[in-house]
Amino acid sequence: MNQSANKQLPFRLKLLYGSGDWGISSSYMLRSIFYAIYLTDVVGLEPRLASFGGLIGVVWDAINDPIVGLLTDRMRSRLGRRRPFLLWFAVPFGISFVILWSAPQWDSQVALLIYVTLTYMLMDTLQTLIYVPYLALTPELAPDYDERTSLTGFRSFFQLFGSLVVVLAAPNIVDRVLAAGFTQQQGYMLVGAIFGGISIIPLLLIAFFIRERATPQQTEALPLRETIRMAWQNIPFRYGVGIHLLNWSAADMIAVVFPFFMLYWVAGGDQLASIRLLGFDLAYESAFFGVMMLVCILFIRFWLWLARVRNKREAYMLGMGFWVIVQFLVFTIQPGQVTYLLVVAALAGIGVSAAYTLPDALFADVIEWDELRTGRRQEGIYYGVRAFIRKVAGALVIFITLQALGWSGYQTPPAGVTQFVQPDSALKMIRLLASPFGAVMLAGVIIFTALFPLTRERYERIQRLLERRRARAVK
Repeated sequence: MNQSANKQLPFRLKLLYGSGDWGISSSYMLRSIFYAIYLTDVVGLEPRLASFGGLIGVVWDAINDPIVGLLTDRMRSRLGRRRPFLLWFAVPFGISFVILWSAPQWDSQVALLIYVTLTYMLMDTLQTLIYVPYLALTPELAPDYDERTSLTGFRSFFQLFGSLVVVLAAPNIVDRVLAAGFTQQQGYMLVGAIFGGISIIPLLLIAFFIRERATPQQTEALPLRETIRMAWQNIPFRYGVGIHLLNWSAADMIAVVFPFFMLYWVAGGDQLASIRLLGFDLAYESAFFGVMMLVCILFIRFWLWLARVRNKREAYMLGMGFWVIVQFLVFTIQPGQVTYLLVVAALAGIGVSAAYTLPDALFADVIEWDELRTGRRQEGIYYGVRAFIRKVAGALVIFITLQALGWSGYQTPPAGVTQFVQPDSALKMIRLLASPFGAVMLAGVIIFTALFPLTRERYERIQRLLERRRARAVK
């Protein structure tokens, strides 16, 4: 499946490459939505103590993401620079799904914290070994401005579809396991086994059937510190960092807080509460995130169209502005307002669709600017740093959320209880985290996007200059 001489990529290549994000998004969605409440309500960790597990993971992220990015840039094999990592680590990555949700029933809070921290670090390492080389393929496969957006759109579809399946299936699998007389812990492990197994298949298919585009001959390898320093001198990259950090911080804030918001605020603490939707009884989080993700998928084509007829920056800013408005609507949801909750979920899906589809297409453009400036192709280090930022955002959101809940008086429900009411102070904090805090971060996204310097015209000029340089190098 080599790239053709023209700029348009084959549909089958886009489809296969996009499918790789299924497992990655499934992993991240499971962690984003369920990990915090799993640590507090299933493992039994005190919220402020549990928050340190994610914080330690951030330190580990700072070590492994750029290193993996540098390794992929320096990799030389007959399979290319990125594909060997997918081939070697796809199966271990899938297995780590189960390990993440396998906390033992220990009485010691410290021992539990150590265990969940180590399993988090293991999962994170294997995800990095898959995620960074997978993302680094984007600018290599699609050098054209609009084709790059299209390829990212295929990724976004599978990313959102995988997330949709997770939010619909995971809570209901856990509930069915619980109703059958087993534990929530066993339910989460079953979810991990199912989605971990499915995630392996597309990653292996990419490793076997997608061919990497030839890259310019590199000069001698630079030390990691020098490489990161050079990357930071890339001005568009700095703005891309700000966009990515705030975009995913807002998305992760919603994912982490909303299970608490729906369980303890909208459902009044009823752990078995469900919403009747299209003839099915769905858990609150399944119904909310299911509606939101379905709308996300439906609006992918709209954002791709708008990015093509206008540009990526304008489309993205419009989507984020709409999402800011919806975030303030979240604060007006009252207990028992199920219909209004689903309406807000649908409206949120419009903005969230832009947040999933367009940032990656913007970020990929910094690679050619760096090549023009330095004469080097360094996708790995850029996507390594980007993966670090993505996971830093998620870990910090979990840390801040659990710290805030702990200080607000949040109480861990007793084992076996299906009805539990949180103190008013904890409910107020949950509502603040679910609404205005995220809106402020989204406003920051709009500012950084407005300042992002790589327009369509500038990018096309960069491509022309690179083509001339490469033509001279061949002579």
